[in-house]
Amino acid sequence: MRERDHRGGETPLDAVVRERGIDAPGETGEGDPPGGETPPSDAVDSGPRTARVPEGHDHDTYSVDGIDTDRRERQLEAVLRDVDGVSDASATRRNGTVGVHHDPSLSRDALRETLESCGLVVAPGDEAFEARRASQFASARVAVAVLFGLMVATPYVAVLYPTRIEWLFYDPVTVQYLQSILDSAMTTHFFINLGALSGIAFLVACGPTIRRATAAVRDGRFTNEAAFVGGVVALYGYSTLTAFTGLEGAVHYDLVAYAIVVATLWTEFGVTDTAADPASSDESAAEAPGDVDADEPVAMTDGGR
Repeated sequence: MRERDHRGGETPLDAVVRERGIDAPGETGEGDPPGGETPPSDAVDSGPRTARVPEGHDHDTYSVDGIDTDRRERQLEAVLRDVDGVSDASATRRNGTVGVHHDPSLSRDALRETLESCGLVVAPGDEAFEARRASQFASARVAVAVLFGLMVATPYVAVLYPTRIEWLFYDPVTVQYLQSILDSAMTTHFFINLGALSGIAFLVACGPTIRRATAAVRDGRFTNEAAFVGGVVALYGYSTLTAFTGLEGAVHYDLVAYAIVVATLWTEFGVTDTAADPASSDESAAEAPGDVDADEPVAMTDGGR
């Protein structure tokens, strides 16, 4: 049984496969397992599939929406390989990308039309590459925020917090020893490391937020991001003055690190779509025309309706 859309009809991809008289690798004509999943290709083929790509062929990557099963991956790859001038194609439903090796005489627009004829929503221009790169940068920012945050928090938990909340520790000798460490010359190196870690984490993990806040301030607008960046910078500056001058007070690089971790995780998993670089979102919105262009991707069902 073929895949059906929510209207009970045949999907455009099924129609293209039938019209061209081609089958996806491993196609048996039987129904897919429950949930639309199919066994991995290595469960059907005896060995890995290899393709010989001519040296002069180009490679293009498309960001698409509509590849929702392993079976549709194989169908789409078979359809693309059936196109004259295409030497190899690969579809990945996990990140919604399609890669095509093709003769230079075959244009990118022609391949895009083939994908759209299969009922897929294709991102315009080089958005596929930009989306993948932005997603990788977003993952890197999360890693930097979490790892550097832990590196800042660990010395605080091991050394500074026991001296600030002595009533939680029953051994006054331990507290006195930790306090002696903070009163020694090692404190300077201790705070240099903490300051460097929290500063790097702020610049890397919150880079897009800093750029948007700077742009807002330059335009005379007050935003939550501008308030966040200003608060972190003020707290970092106060802690640095306290650590390396005679200013009395506590050094709060830990609060800087916690704020960075929370803001980064919230941006990544909370309210912001990281498939596109957030730093350029304002500029893109300003350049977008008022009316929807015909080339702009529109949400579709599997049937392309």
